[in-house]
Amino acid sequence: MNELILFITGGIGALLTFVVAHDLKQGVVRASAGLSLIVGLFFYAFPDLLSPELTLDIPLVFFGASFVGMTGSHLIQSKLLILMGGVIFSGVYLASSDVFVGLGGKLGTAACISSLIVFGVGVLISRFKTR
Repeated sequence: MNELILFITGGIGALLTFVVAHDLKQGVVRASAGLSLIVGLFFYAFPDLLSPELTLDIPLVFFGASFVGMTGSHLIQSKLLILMGGVIFSGVYLASSDVFVGLGGKLGTAACISSLIVFGVGVLISRFKTR
């Protein structure tokens, strides 16, 4: 159940960041930082709302997934692909407990992998559409 909540959090984090940054024209840094601050403060103010593990992991997953949402709209136009990227980020985050130590940080590395996967899927989709 905790994993499902983190997958949902990742998808929502990426999608909300993308929407606020591009549709609401707030810029990627402001969107990521603002939304992550809201989520982080919420769980800081209400630490007993969920299990201690989720209280710690949800803000981290949201923040990391917001990196995926910072992807330029000229690279990935589809909100569904951004949502998928956030979900993929959550999977990479959960699967890589201590794997990315020393490689620029777990969140950034997982977000980079997720963004590259989603970008590749977007390129494949556009190539199949043109044929």
